Amino acid sequence: MQDKSESLSTGGGLSLTEVVHTLGGCIREFKRASIATPIIVTGEVVMEVAIPFVTAQLINTIQAGATLSEMLPYAGALVLMALASLAFGIGAGLTCSQASCGLAMNVRHDVFAAVQRFSFANIDQFSPSSLVTRLTTDVTNVQLAYMMVIRTAIRCPLLLVAGIVMAFIMAGPMALVFVIIVPLLGFGLFKVVRTVHPIFRAVFHKYDALNESVEENVTGMRDVKSYVRQDYEKEKFGRAAQDVCSDFTRAEKILALNTPMMNFAVYAVFVVIIQFGSYLIISSRGTLLNVGQFSALTTYGFMILMALMMVSMVFAMITMAQESAERICEVLRTEPTIENPENPVTEMKDGSVDFDNVTFKYSEKAEHRALAEIDLHIKSGETLGIMGGTGSAKTSLVNLISRLYDVSEGSVKVGGVDVRDYDLEFLRNNVAVVLQKNVLFSGTIKENLRWGNPDATYDELVEVCKLAQADEFIQGFPRKYDTYIEQGGTNVSGGQKQRLCIARALLKHPKVLILDDSTSAVDTKTDALIREGLATYLPDTTKIIIAQRTSSVEHADRILVLDNGHIAGLGTHAELMESCPIYRETYESQNRTSEDDLGEDSVVEGEESLETPDSARGAAAADVADPKGGEANGR
Repeated sequence: MQDKSESLSTGGGLSLTEVVHTLGGCIREFKRASIATPIIVTGEVVMEVAIPFVTAQLINTIQAGATLSEMLPYAGALVLMALASLAFGIGAGLTCSQASCGLAMNVRHDVFAAVQRFSFANIDQFSPSSLVTRLTTDVTNVQLAYMMVIRTAIRCPLLLVAGIVMAFIMAGPMALVFVIIVPLLGFGLFKVVRTVHPIFRAVFHKYDALNESVEENVTGMRDVKSYVRQDYEKEKFGRAAQDVCSDFTRAEKILALNTPMMNFAVYAVFVVIIQFGSYLIISSRGTLLNVGQFSALTTYGFMILMALMMVSMVFAMITMAQESAERICEVLRTEPTIENPENPVTEMKDGSVDFDNVTFKYSEKAEHRALAEIDLHIKSGETLGIMGGTGSAKTSLVNLISRLYDVSEGSVKVGGVDVRDYDLEFLRNNVAVVLQKNVLFSGTIKENLRWGNPDATYDELVEVCKLAQADEFIQGFPRKYDTYIEQGGTNVSGGQKQRLCIARALLKHPKVLILDDSTSAVDTKTDALIREGLATYLPDTTKIIIAQRTSSVEHADRILVLDNGHIAGLGTHAELMESCPIYRETYESQNRTSEDDLGEDSVVEGEESLETPDSARGAAAADVADPKGGEANGR
């Protein structure tokens, strides 16, 4: 699927108005600081422009032979203006930093909040590495650009215009040199910016690739080390880093032309000013241009050219930030494909699930249908097993129940109500899903379990963990339920992680419980105990169990067999053994009848178990260090 960000950025992107309007909404409580900064900067510019004018008057007074008492008012005025300029500068720095840092904070908050609202279809449009880049590098670029826009971008044009006006007031026609040089430098600046902008536009997509390489390597570190692929990964990362470096080098080389171009202009202008200014002072004996005016002219000239140089820096920063701003706005302006209805339903009478002629595609443009013409009716409290080969759309089917995706055709009903009519939060609190690739978050076991119910008591935590066969290994940890879980649950085994996630889901007391191959990493005995616990603890809850092992579903009330998005069979274990070749072949391949095959199966089954048996784990528990403070358990 083509990344939407690419189509936006390469196909014209958002207009400046759209970008400004979108990011402007993130200023919020920092509007006062954002408005105050240009006002304070204006005061600073007035003081800076006035100082050379007063200095010129002081020089002329000294040249005329003024006494100390006649010079003191000028000196006092200069001191006061310098202090005022300093105060304005400090004030502008404070308000500017407050506004820019506040904007960055709000942008990060809004982008993160937008991602939380995304449906799975929205998330499919952005890679995780791209979202990380937008929340970090892109936001930093926007923050720096905003800081320059509300301070430097206001200060420099004001200083430029005021400097030229004052130069004409003080030196008359000699100030024309600035009128000539400014357009020339402006044209050069425009050419530089126009050249580097496409380079910056491309480089941020390469940043995404760089972050993706890091994320992929860190996430799959065990596989990298197992297959001894460190050198390959370093080489791959090196290529991505070199690619980013090459593009930035190209852009920086072009931007570096600003400095020599500005320096040449500065020196050329001052050569003209000093040459002709000195000639006028000497030849006219100070009647056409005096020393004070000449001093002010050189000061204004330096002020004008430095303002131009700062303008070039502002344009360079804004050029770099423009693409970052568009990428951020792309996330903020993406509308979730799944939203609450206007008048959502917040009552669910039971856990019945009905698929009425359901067809589903992952995108409107997709030619392949993940599910086609699904008619399925599950009674409340029924246990339904789902089996099928890889790619048969088992997960796609259950994702529609909790409305992670919306159907393309037909309808899915829970408790007799279309899932599109429910309040999303209410629906997902009543339809609990435990995935095969479970995720635990950094924090204690208690904190992870309470994702299911923030108000759960300690006794409730222990109860659901016993049902999920997790309490035994938890009690083996030195800190028990206060054991710290590392990010992603890397300090517990796959089976332990699955059982903790099942316990977490049980705390929701859902009307529908979906186990998406979530016992694949536990042995068959533990799997049976979990199923037995679910039956007794949630007798009225509809249980949907996706599994690869027939032993996990053969005792279900009914079993659904999917094949390439179609229903290939539906019935009890005995009925499917008679009517469904796919199910029968799967069952027979997993349950050979010869003694030799049974012996082989027991060996294979032992090898496939991803964790230490409970009896052995209990004996070894005393030797396991606390995962937070010492060695990891269960790896």
